[in-house]
Amino acid sequence: MCYIEELHRHNGDEVTIKGWVYNRRSSGKIVFLLIRDGSGIAQVVVLRSEVSGDVFNLCDTIPYESSVIVIGTVHKDERAPGGYELLFKNIDVVSSAENYPISLKEHGIDFLLERRHLWLRSRRPFAVMRIRSTCIKAICDFFDSRGFVRLDAPLLTPSACEGTTTLFEVPYFNTSAYLSQSGQLYMEAGCMAFGRVYCFGPSFRAEKSKTRRHLTEFWQVEPEIAYATLGDVMQLAEELVEYIVGSVLDKNSRELEMLGRDITPLTKIKSPFERITYTEAANLVGMDWGGDFGAPEETKLSNKFKKPIHVTGYPHEVKAFYMKRDPRDDRIALNFDTLAPEGCGEIIGGGQREDELAKLEERIREYDLPRKDYEWYLDLRRYGTCPHAGFGLGLERTVTWICGIHHVRESIPFPRTIDRIYP
Repeated sequence: MCYIEELHRHNGDEVTIKGWVYNRRSSGKIVFLLIRDGSGIAQVVVLRSEVSGDVFNLCDTIPYESSVIVIGTVHKDERAPGGYELLFKNIDVVSSAENYPISLKEHGIDFLLERRHLWLRSRRPFAVMRIRSTCIKAICDFFDSRGFVRLDAPLLTPSACEGTTTLFEVPYFNTSAYLSQSGQLYMEAGCMAFGRVYCFGPSFRAEKSKTRRHLTEFWQVEPEIAYATLGDVMQLAEELVEYIVGSVLDKNSRELEMLGRDITPLTKIKSPFERITYTEAANLVGMDWGGDFGAPEETKLSNKFKKPIHVTGYPHEVKAFYMKRDPRDDRIALNFDTLAPEGCGEIIGGGQREDELAKLEERIREYDLPRKDYEWYLDLRRYGTCPHAGFGLGLERTVTWICGIHHVRESIPFPRTIDRIYP
């Protein structure tokens, strides 16, 4: 057996590929079968003059998405998908498919999302998911190679990390629990034990938002570092983004081409990134000081720069209770958001954490949070507190930007939004 992505290694050899019929066309004397196997798509050339009438008719009429095993000789041809094709020898139909509902013509997005379990077989999601896979591996390789310890944060938590009401509540024996918004607080505990840690997994936000940047279930990586400052984690974030983009450019040129992605902007993603203050950013988009940036403001900002930018020093009122405040100006937090260019907006949010017990207690009161739920978190300040910082990078927003697609729902295998939980 040979995977389609390996055909270039077998020119002139007879090979067996196992997959599904993606498309077919016929000229009367020749049938071209397009077979996909998850690693790529190969063209199989069936000549009427070299096979029986029954076999030729089978190849000419076989339904799309039928499962097949094909034997053929690999032949180099630049006109074929991937530059190599198979000269047909034999076919075994494992399962003949019913009338496949997704044709190669254009379909509406609702039609496709209702059939996401089948839509994943098409070229566009094929390309996006393979790029997503590269991003995941790049993220893990980046942190693992720098001495970080990966810890798994719980998905069931007793309270909100962000101190908001955007929580999914679930029954938990004789009480209630919540689906996690973030693993950050647990990573703060982890960094006090291991120095450098990260978690990578799903998060849940019950935000009633229908923008192209929001999912109710999404994945993020969250590193946390003991004895780190805001500047330290901003630099780390730059290096991470550069590494992810570089990995995709190196490994997914075929998929980027499938998506019609202009890679020129991606080749320019090199550290250092430009850094501007919240005040400067607010002036650039004509927004009054004090509010948070919404999607329109982020789009305006990220369209003004060729590379990602760090926006620093937001008003502390629009950030979470755990953000440390700037000792030079108590109005602002020691935080940053990283905005991807080309109108994509925020992909990273992070900052320095409040490490003083008294001040953190004051924040909990100020944000009217139930102290009993945060006693364990306060313990981190009682027993060996130190400056520490971290951030969260949203996987889907990053994939959306790199792929050059419009909506974040295409960057995850099975999207969960305010109005969709099927399939």
